[in-house]
Amino acid sequence: MSSSFVAASQSSARTGSRYFDIDDILATNQKMPCQFDQAAIGLGFIDPSSDDRDVPVGAKLELPLWLARALAIRRRPFVVVELPVAYRTTYRDILSADANVVDLHKLGPFFYDVGMKLLEFEHDEREALSRTLLETFLNRFRRIMDLAQNAFHEDTSTMTEKLDNVERWLFDAGQTGMRQFEIWERMTSSRLVASTAAVNHRKRKRDNRE
Repeated sequence: MSSSFVAASQSSARTGSRYFDIDDILATNQKMPCQFDQAAIGLGFIDPSSDDRDVPVGAKLELPLWLARALAIRRRPFVVVELPVAYRTTYRDILSADANVVDLHKLGPFFYDVGMKLLEFEHDEREALSRTLLETFLNRFRRIMDLAQNAFHEDTSTMTEKLDNVERWLFDAGQTGMRQFEIWERMTSSRLVASTAAVNHRKRKRDNRE
């Protein structure tokens, strides 16, 4: 299942279907720890702590995800992208123990989006990360839907503060669904009634018998 998760994320990335998605833009601005395997000639300006024209081999910088991806996913990668702290073994173990108690918003408001993009990079922990993302989502999904449906008329701000952006969207969708269901239950004008054609047909049959 985790292999399919990796494949799906790579396919989505190649299509570029989220190019104009503001959430995707914000997610790809998250900083990634990177180490340069090649000298980056003329790119010294990306290191605000240095006045050098070039970035030397071995330099370690935090780069936005969109730039790290451009430098790492190529025939001769310039950088090796390391996993941010929130996606490393320690936090993966915490999520595996009890994902529902973790403040994902604090780890990163775009936890799942960034995690999916990290699966594009070649690293030893890709399968483990894929499995953690999937299991975390599945373990938290039921609780999110329960909250959305059972706390419909309550202040939900404290319930959503620990959710990442995707989870907040799901919570809002669940609340919207409940709101629409309540409206439907109260409706009287949309009760099912026989169509005019059916009524006329029965009337004709009754007239013929008479």
